[in-house]
Amino acid sequence: MTIFQAVQFVISGEGIANSKETCLSAQTNCEPMTPKTPEKRTSHPIRRLKAERETALALPRERAVDWILDTPQPAALVHSFPEEDLYLLIQDIGPEDALPVLALASDRQVDFLFDMEVWNGDRIDIGSTQRWVSLLFQADPVHSIRWFMDTQIEFFEHYLHRNLEVRIREHDQDPSDFGEGFISVDNVFFVRPAAIYGEKEAEAEQRRSALLQMLNRAADRDHVKYQKILLEAAALIPSECEEEIYRMRNVRLAEKGFLPYEEAVGIYQPLKPGDFSASAQRYDHHVPDTGQPAPLTPAAVVPPGGLFAEALARISSSEKMEQVQVQFATLCNRLAVVDREKIKDRETLAAVVKKASGYLGIGLESIAGDDRPAGCVHTAALVSDYPLSQIFRVGYGFAQELKWRAENWRKTSWFESVSLPLTFWGEEWLGVVGGLLIKRPLFFDNYRTGTLYREFASLTEIRITESTMKQIIAFDKMLSRMGIRLPEMTDPNLLSHKNLTLTLWSRHYLGLRDEVLPLSPSQLKRFFNTLWAGSSKPRAVSAAMKDIFLSWVADRSAVSTDRVSDELGATFDALFTEIEEEYGRMNVTDLDPKYSMLFLVQGT
Repeated sequence: MTIFQAVQFVISGEGIANSKETCLSAQTNCEPMTPKTPEKRTSHPIRRLKAERETALALPRERAVDWILDTPQPAALVHSFPEEDLYLLIQDIGPEDALPVLALASDRQVDFLFDMEVWNGDRIDIGSTQRWVSLLFQADPVHSIRWFMDTQIEFFEHYLHRNLEVRIREHDQDPSDFGEGFISVDNVFFVRPAAIYGEKEAEAEQRRSALLQMLNRAADRDHVKYQKILLEAAALIPSECEEEIYRMRNVRLAEKGFLPYEEAVGIYQPLKPGDFSASAQRYDHHVPDTGQPAPLTPAAVVPPGGLFAEALARISSSEKMEQVQVQFATLCNRLAVVDREKIKDRETLAAVVKKASGYLGIGLESIAGDDRPAGCVHTAALVSDYPLSQIFRVGYGFAQELKWRAENWRKTSWFESVSLPLTFWGEEWLGVVGGLLIKRPLFFDNYRTGTLYREFASLTEIRITESTMKQIIAFDKMLSRMGIRLPEMTDPNLLSHKNLTLTLWSRHYLGLRDEVLPLSPSQLKRFFNTLWAGSSKPRAVSAAMKDIFLSWVADRSAVSTDRVSDELGATFDALFTEIEEEYGRMNVTDLDPKYSMLFLVQGT
């Protein structure tokens, strides 16, 4: 019995039960067990291994291997890692440096590693396969050949088919008939490494050496099975074999949440908060009970400060916490499938986790509403009792609704009907609209936190974006009611909603023709002389001019001033503030048409 089997024997409780039966049958003076004794004996090694896993995952990568090997039972510790955690740990350390850890990995852990690494879409990548086969044999040749011959025989045969030429010698046949390079360990099956296009000589020699080592070990382990494998490898149909390997790989990955794309994409199906309580179930059929420890890494990289992170901190039950960790890891894996993200390191995982936790926070906030007590007690209960996938769908539904609104508006918008580009809405509004029109909607952060676009992280950001979209739609409707005609010579790339509106207003105020034509420098200066309230700097736009502007917009768009003020009052206030910031400190004589962005001026 291996160390890991011994630990599992204790954890499962079988050792306790057997010892009790032995005690009773022998009628010895064993002390009777109290109800808490089995729990103590069972939970102690589980708690110890979990604590050691947490420590190993938190250590710097250059110390992790030595620390694991220095534990009392390194094999049991490595075997206790969930497959996802061990895979990321090996990637963080570096596969070549993590060979001692890889040597202790279980069959399930090696299955997961190969499932994640050797596939390019739905095809086996021969380069990645060769690399990981070589690493596996460097780590532990005995375990490797047993894994190939006992648990991954189809993959082994496919690998040999791609890498070997196999000849079977008849009883009266001379080996020289096969040509140069063929070798045999039994004088019956002769093999020669196949040539791979583009492979360098050093790589070919390394592959040849690894193949020969693999075949020798396979023959030593079970010669009859070795011959069977070579016979089947020589005769298999690669496409059919690869399809079956791919099917089994998908079955294994589905247990971790890596569903086929057409199933995983359901995570983006919106769910309204009002429908949540009626449709949410306390069991998620996409999170099977595998009996394995919960992955620790996804929950460990949840960004602090968010509502989901606060809810996690409020969960006191270790059993519920483990269920939440399993569900959260499954959710992140589903998102990785749909977003075509290959999680190979903590940085990639952190980006997926940030997205998941952000929308979970939005969903929790919207479901809890005004009833959410201080301390996130209600949200912690929601996280504990309901599937995270459905809470995520509630949160993502807000962003998806904004996307649909932006797409529907654009189809019927005025600016689109006159063939103006999205740049017409200026940098800020363009960023908001552009973030909603892409495949997966994003929040326009404008480098406030270091990035131009990022995932929505709170209901506040949803409301900010929604408010901006309302302003854009209202502005577009205003322009559509004005009956504006754009002359053919107008360069659409020079137009913006700001300079178009302000230029039309200034031309009207100056008594010029009602056309979309640039002002002359003298006309712009004449207009500016009447724009300000007082002469002290920084100057402010006079209240009278703001009222004149509001009345002009109302008359031109054939609506009341009250309606214009309600729909676009805040937008116009921001526009006049921008005029004051841009020109409030300048002398009229210093106006340069080249730098006038808020008005169309001749010479720009």
